[in-house]
Amino acid sequence: MIAWVRDVSPALARCELTHLERAAIDAQRARQQHALYVTELAALGCRIEWLPPLESQADGVFVEDTAVLVREVAVVTRPGAASRRGEVESVAAALARHLEVRRLSDPARLEGGDVLRVGRELYVGLTRGPGARTNAAGIAQLGEALKSFGYAVRALALHGCLHLKSAATFIPPETLLVNPDWVDSAAFTGVAVIAVDPREAYGANTLTVAGVTLVSQAYPRTQGRLDTAGIATRALDVSELHKAEAALTCMSLLLEGRGSA
Repeated sequence: MIAWVRDVSPALARCELTHLERAAIDAQRARQQHALYVTELAALGCRIEWLPPLESQADGVFVEDTAVLVREVAVVTRPGAASRRGEVESVAAALARHLEVRRLSDPARLEGGDVLRVGRELYVGLTRGPGARTNAAGIAQLGEALKSFGYAVRALALHGCLHLKSAATFIPPETLLVNPDWVDSAAFTGVAVIAVDPREAYGANTLTVAGVTLVSQAYPRTQGRLDTAGIATRALDVSELHKAEAALTCMSLLLEGRGSA
């Protein structure tokens, strides 16, 4: 598995925020937490590919939003936050060394954090109103880009959070961890649903690599629910990144079956 990552920008404190109040971010601590995150990915067997630093791009570390990857193709997105569109060219160039690259075009808006893949179905979060990062045109263009490879793309109504993967993540082979206040878990098919602890609204974002599900240390009650279900978990401290309205999936682009550590 290849994991593309990018260093934390010194401008991180100017990151885009939608549902959170701005809080002081310790940039040095954020870099340390990110470094441990990358180390963990490498320990789990990922081959780490570093994207070029973008010091002026406050959100540049959150590379997930710039592309949607499946084994056959990469779709480079058009982030809904205009300030983030300067991130995509370096990602496209890196991905093109391994995959065919397709692109979304105006009027599409789509961020990778809104895309949740379960097998050959891709669910895409759609929020109405100001602050929405993905629109109907983006979802339609993603469907067109992927349909020849046998993937189905479905829009899901989302409310109360930034991205679909703030509300739900898939834990192979068949578990969906979800905050039911933000997305209707009944919209997903063929999965066993585990709800986050109601005191941990942001606990649904996890990242599973090589059979280990990475969780945030900030949500121990939700981690306990996964442990009880027999899911192997490992907690990481990403508290400074949480202040940037980010979580575990945000900081990498993963491609299965294309290299190992």
